[in-house]
Amino acid sequence: MNNITTYPLRLPHSLKQAVKETVEEDGGSINQFILVAIAEKLSAMKTASFFEKAQQEANLDVFMQVLQRTGGQPPREGDER
Repeated sequence: MNNITTYPLRLPHSLKQAVKETVEEDGGSINQFILVAIAEKLSAMKTASFFEKAQQEANLDVFMQVLQRTGGQPPREGDER
């Protein structure tokens, strides 16, 4: 079972050359570099989407109640870090 697909990608020569030089320094491959770049971009987009949704669902009244509540223990030594 093969979960790999191919996609012809057109890159400007200057961009491909910059990627090639970078991967040669790091000992990787262009394919690996592109895969990691896509994965990083998808992760960033999903993270932004997660926080946008969390912001929309946030209840600021409850948040303020939590900030203003009394009780608990005073900060211990080292908590300032």
